Amino acid sequence: MKTKRTKSSYSTFSIYDHMGLRPWMYAGLVLLLAVLAACGSAPQRQHKGMVQPGVDYHSFANPDEVRVRHIDLDLKADFDNKTIGGTVTLTIDRLKPEASTLILDSRNLQVENVEWFAGANEEVAKPLEWHWGKTDPLLGTALKISLPENSPAGEEKIRISYHSDPQATGLQWLDKQQTASQTAPFVFSQNEAIHGRSWIPLQDTPQVRQTYHAKIRVPAGMKAVMSAKTVSGDRQQGLYEFDMPQAIPSYLIALAAGDLKARKIGPRSRVFAEKPYLKAAAEEFSDMEAMIQAGEKLYGPYQWGEYNLLILPPSFPFGGMENPRVSFITPTVLAGDKSLVSLIAHELAHSWSGNLVTNATWRDLWLNEGFTTYFESRITEQVYGKEIAAMERVLQWQSLEKELQELPPEAQLLAVDLRGHDPDDAFSDVPYVKGRFFLDRLEQAYGRSAFDVFLRKWFDQHAFESVTTEGFVEFVQQNLLGTQPPHRTGISMNEVRRWVYQPGMPHTFVKPTSKKLHEVDQWRDSFTKYNLPAEKLPGKAWSTQEWLYFLNNLPDAIGQEQLARLDKVWRLTQSHNSEIAHSWLLLAIKNHYPAVTERLQDYLQHIGRRKLVVPLYEAMLKDPQWRQQALDIYQKARPGYHHLTRMTVENLIKKTAQATDTGK
Repeated sequence: MKTKRTKSSYSTFSIYDHMGLRPWMYAGLVLLLAVLAACGSAPQRQHKGMVQPGVDYHSFANPDEVRVRHIDLDLKADFDNKTIGGTVTLTIDRLKPEASTLILDSRNLQVENVEWFAGANEEVAKPLEWHWGKTDPLLGTALKISLPENSPAGEEKIRISYHSDPQATGLQWLDKQQTASQTAPFVFSQNEAIHGRSWIPLQDTPQVRQTYHAKIRVPAGMKAVMSAKTVSGDRQQGLYEFDMPQAIPSYLIALAAGDLKARKIGPRSRVFAEKPYLKAAAEEFSDMEAMIQAGEKLYGPYQWGEYNLLILPPSFPFGGMENPRVSFITPTVLAGDKSLVSLIAHELAHSWSGNLVTNATWRDLWLNEGFTTYFESRITEQVYGKEIAAMERVLQWQSLEKELQELPPEAQLLAVDLRGHDPDDAFSDVPYVKGRFFLDRLEQAYGRSAFDVFLRKWFDQHAFESVTTEGFVEFVQQNLLGTQPPHRTGISMNEVRRWVYQPGMPHTFVKPTSKKLHEVDQWRDSFTKYNLPAEKLPGKAWSTQEWLYFLNNLPDAIGQEQLARLDKVWRLTQSHNSEIAHSWLLLAIKNHYPAVTERLQDYLQHIGRRKLVVPLYEAMLKDPQWRQQALDIYQKARPGYHHLTRMTVENLIKKTAQATDTGK
């Protein structure tokens, strides 16, 4: 396709950026059992020391005994005290009639009261005994509620009066000066992976799916948005009501409130944003309906009603979050030319892979993210063409290849052992990109048509379920390997297990290629090796993918003179494309290019997306010539960063200080 829109309309870069973690964060992961590396097979026997598939090691909850199936929220957002409080009413099922305790996950919650009632008999609610159980610095504290001895017929409901802590990790509170409109404060949630427990007491595990209903009170004049259907809303009163009739895991419960406006961008899509972002966002995402239809054509009807987008303030630490009905999106994708909207395709694809069929535990994250990355690529190809999809595969491979050189072997498995570690540590290119390349391999072995039938069957048979890695491996054996005639084996189970349970890439992996990026290689060589003038580069015709490939593959020590030539002709320091600016600034730091100093400070103070800011801080902190400037910028930028961004950068600073003290 030759249109201007197509050339610059689509790109993905390090697609796990909605979590944005770096490889060094894996250094402490526990080694998986040697038997897995030796034989490449899934654990079939359960014994001490082995990971038990389907067991969530990051939750105190007891859903095998008592399971929450519906949540009613009646909450008020207190911007003065930066807390959310009110009541949560949990409808429970005693899977074991003799069960006497409901165990919930919580983190720094203040609980005032717990009551029990049956059905709709709220007026005869009975107080229940409760106590705090085990506290873990990572997981929070178990909330143990004693249930009535005899399980009555009909619904049992537990109502908890509580409020969150001002430092709740799942919420960010922004003063109005920190927002785009500067007319009202802002709050938004980010539950993935286990941060929902910091503002709602619940069974915070993806293996528990529940419906929910919510009444939310915010200051008059503000608009609230949730990952649910809006039942009613009164902006003057600040009272909103929502309903989510489909059962979802806790990490997909989401809330945001601020001075938000709305604009329709398709027959079943709207964009919510502060006024300064609204027009640009509506134009940037005008292809929304085409993307939805592409997804439906591949893997079945979109089952969530509307698909909306919420553009958050710049402090949002991720690229996007796939909350059902309304994906939360960073404003850094508003490039003005649709060149970064691949992130939208990724979050949309989660409506099938992740939201519809969900990983049962965070060990199984690749079932969400690898599938979504594959699906995203298929949407890209359908809407924007095969060459765009090919370029993105190359960029993804380069990012994964670099990480595999840095990650320890135990962090390179799709089914990674996260026991004793923050599940956020699972978010690297491995579940995203290695996962998608595994699916590419299955497609290659059995053909696209057969593989599409297989995936559609996977989604149809497991809709609104939480699934394990072992469940998918068995599904592959029964529905791909088991359906082929003897003369066509396609792929062996040994190779399937090699992809899932062993580090690195199997020998069958074929590196992706792109004709357009091969041409960029030639231009880059002419520029770096043969002094081609910068103005001779065909940069005006390059898509964002081509520019990123060019910049990312320049020598680290290219030198200030050549950087200055590039900058003078192509004005890279002033680029409004956040991804291109990131790659350029990183290259400039490595080459001590002084012309970016002011832009670097502005960039880091106005963007909170971890994928973009953390590598810049990391590069500066490693270099004595930049280190003090990094610390100075961080002190100015810190108040506008999300808790997760602050935590990541401060861990980097601590690590640098320790290395300096030891003389390393």
